[in-house]
Amino acid sequence: MRTVLLALGSRGDVQPFVALGKGLRAAGHAVRVATHGDYESLVRAHGLDFAPVKGNVQEVVESEAMRELLAKGNFLAITAQTGKLAKEAALHWAEDGLAASRDADLIIAGIGGLFIGLALAEKLDLPFLQAYLLPFTPTRAFPGVLLPAGLSKLGGAANRLSHHFTRQAIWQGSRGSDNVVRAQVLGLPAAPFMGPYNHPRLRGQPALYGFSPSVIAKPPDWGEHIHVTGYWFLDSDENWTPPAALQAFLDAGPAPVYIGFGSMSSRKPEETADLALRALQQSRQRAVMLSGWGGLRGGDLPDSVIMVDSVPHAWLFPRMAAVVHHGGAGTTAAGFRAGAPSIIIPFFADQPFWGQRAAALGVGPEPIPRKQLTAERLAGAIQAAVGDAAMRQRAAALGAAIRAEDGVARAVEVVQGMADARR
Repeated sequence: MRTVLLALGSRGDVQPFVALGKGLRAAGHAVRVATHGDYESLVRAHGLDFAPVKGNVQEVVESEAMRELLAKGNFLAITAQTGKLAKEAALHWAEDGLAASRDADLIIAGIGGLFIGLALAEKLDLPFLQAYLLPFTPTRAFPGVLLPAGLSKLGGAANRLSHHFTRQAIWQGSRGSDNVVRAQVLGLPAAPFMGPYNHPRLRGQPALYGFSPSVIAKPPDWGEHIHVTGYWFLDSDENWTPPAALQAFLDAGPAPVYIGFGSMSSRKPEETADLALRALQQSRQRAVMLSGWGGLRGGDLPDSVIMVDSVPHAWLFPRMAAVVHHGGAGTTAAGFRAGAPSIIIPFFADQPFWGQRAAALGVGPEPIPRKQLTAERLAGAIQAAVGDAAMRQRAAALGAAIRAEDGVARAVEVVQGMADARR
């Protein structure tokens, strides 16, 4: 089967799809990953065909407009801005996606490529497989990922309604660009005003969820066609060796704390670094600080702290006493798998959801929203994560459970089932 994975977004959005593609290729599928040029080397390094889709996510995240919105943390404003940017890029995405998919037998996409991927499948009369990294199907079990966890106190009906709200927030931000794509590139009628969620290519068709059932158990009101497979990890640097300075730092004392905020930009990176350093001093912990896209800089660092540009999470996190991060789905998964307590500082979108999930599982303290972060609060969270033996035991047990899963293999089984049925 010739499969196209439409993977749009940040590296955390794209990397799990590369892992899935690698598994499909090993099972005999011809796999093409349609994604941004930033990730061409990542895709090709794993033997997958690459198809370019215009756009640079890092430039968008680091733009002054997006920095200001991220600092305010207003999801609706962020959605409006990303919707505007998506409308500008949509024609390119559709044209590139159409070129990548003309010889395909199946299109797979997650939230970032859902509407364009579905329109391409409709145009080319292809089956479409939903593949998500966070809960997107309505359920009574818990609230939608964009709404406060406290909403669950209102009961199952409110929970289910909140998922519909989440889906509408995402769709309405994309509706304008979807209409343009359908009319100008694909020659299709406009999707319904409330979105294509009841499209025949979605209704009752298989859907994959690339997270662990040990983190989110499959809700009882999700049908048999929905599969919680386990995470899709891509350990691309199996032979990676650390810089000598980092290894020497790790060997020189007890396990340090990791602090990094991934692709989340900060308008005041030096202020953020200073806050982290004061928290470390108060909690008396050593640390590995990641500069990341946010440009985190610390100037003159104490001997108890080392700053690095990039280190594979799969190698670094198991060596940490705790991990402090923004709560992106990929980083959260890596922290859980490592078995280290997670201290999540959410900025926006689904990050508060993952922070609350860590706290509910007892593998981390309550999340601290970025706007409420102080050196004192961070120090307290670090002390709780490092000093709570029961929390550390729960984190270790969760890590062991996740490491025993093979999410990619389970997802490949579902795709293979679709291929067999198509024959």
